Amino acid sequence: MSDINPPVNPMTTRALSDPQTELRALYDQLDNEVADLGPVCQLSGRCCRFQEYGHTLFVSSLEVQFLLSRAPEPERLLDQGQTCPWQDARNRCTARGARPLGCRVYFCDPAYQDSGEDLSERFIARLKQLTEKHDLPWNYAALHRHLHQERDRGVFQIDLAIDCS
Repeated sequence: MSDINPPVNPMTTRALSDPQTELRALYDQLDNEVADLGPVCQLSGRCCRFQEYGHTLFVSSLEVQFLLSRAPEPERLLDQGQTCPWQDARNRCTARGARPLGCRVYFCDPAYQDSGEDLSERFIARLKQLTEKHDLPWNYAALHRHLHQERDRGVFQIDLAIDCS
């Protein structure tokens, strides 16, 4: 007797429908598209020095959960949004594998700017669809807002920079 509908393994089904697993797949697709475009990383660390270079990293709640569950301990104190806590003394990202979408599309390469904006918009839309699919909140806000909230809840253990009193 052959099974027309073979039994479903609940572990496999859960793994395929896990939001963080799907987010990892989304990040992998994004990384592949970025690689195809070939932007040049100058290893300047500007991507992590938000205030100095006039940008804010926005992330979703799902991305913060992913980051905090996979990133190593931060290298820096938590400030009010001036810098990324995962930038080390050599200006490198220590949370590279867990970094959010905004980090994955940000490059200083002027030849890449238009393509980066397009990728960002397309993948943010897909990220939002992923959160809706799993009935998760769409709390898209500055990284530091999320990190301070998670610290206040006791989920994220990090010391504050002096100017964060």
